[in-house]
Amino acid sequence: MIHLAKRVIRQTINDKRSVMMILVAPLLILTLVYFLLGDSGYVPTIGIDKNAIPDSLVIALEEQDLNVVDVTSNSIEHPKDYLKEHPDVDAIFTLSKNSGMTITMYEPSTKGAKAASEIQTAMGSLHPSAEINMSYVYGTKGQSSFDSLGYVFLALFSFFLVFIISGMALVRERSGGTLERLLMTPIKRGEVILGYTLGYGVFAIVQAIIIVLYSIFVLQLSSVGNIGWILLTMVLLAVTAVSFGATISIFASSELQVVQMIPFTIIPQVFFSGLIPLDLIPYQLGNLCYIMPIYYGAAAIKGVMVYGDGFMQIWGYLLGLILYAFLLYLLNTQALKKFRKL
Repeated sequence: MIHLAKRVIRQTINDKRSVMMILVAPLLILTLVYFLLGDSGYVPTIGIDKNAIPDSLVIALEEQDLNVVDVTSNSIEHPKDYLKEHPDVDAIFTLSKNSGMTITMYEPSTKGAKAASEIQTAMGSLHPSAEINMSYVYGTKGQSSFDSLGYVFLALFSFFLVFIISGMALVRERSGGTLERLLMTPIKRGEVILGYTLGYGVFAIVQAIIIVLYSIFVLQLSSVGNIGWILLTMVLLAVTAVSFGATISIFASSELQVVQMIPFTIIPQVFFSGLIPLDLIPYQLGNLCYIMPIYYGAAAIKGVMVYGDGFMQIWGYLLGLILYAFLLYLLNTQALKKFRKL
């Protein structure tokens, strides 16, 4: 037993990737979480009509951790339209005899919740028993977390599962000698990568369609926009995941090494999938989203499902996925040179 334990320890120490995953990966992930979930210092911006609100309440709001913007009475009558045109404003606070006090936010989010909390604190200092109504441009009060973040899980599950399947399968193809025998034929490297991508892409597309249909029609995940654009986005995201898995598999020599790369390749992308508002991430780290394929897929799916966007609103995200898949294709083609020199 002792000899077996010593052998396992020696093998693990000699495997640098295992040592990295056990000792270094947790530290890197925790450091990333520290930066992404740390205090961003974000100060919400709210709009009010100072002429329609008592001076004492205006002063109480300005004393909170808020940026208070004076909005004209014409705009304040249609707060939802105002928020659509001014994405930099997190909430509109209105006070009227008919509807009482109302906080209108763009959507249920961390930013809106922080703005509402500061407003409620200001009101509590003046009228502790006052009731405040909540209203949203998109979304409804009391909706489940699944409805709020369902688009994130659609993107994550599709990308992660396809990545694992394609990455491990391609490593198995190489370790079994299939890839080497294939490269001995006149077939070009680009055709090899394209063939694998198309082959596994078929299953990725089927999986994407099943996930979307099951989520919307069985789990009743709410969707405002056209389901066709969701399916198209999921298909492009799945194809990108196949290319991503192929890239990792080329630089891995076993299925275990593919798994070992997950903390460095997949987990960081989770934080840029929409779980955290990008402008709440401190140190401008939110800009890292542009190098994360999941960001483009999740942003497009959210646009369709939450905002009801069409092609004209999401085409940039779709183009981002296409360019990402194309660049990975070029990278994979060049990486195959280590298996065959042309």
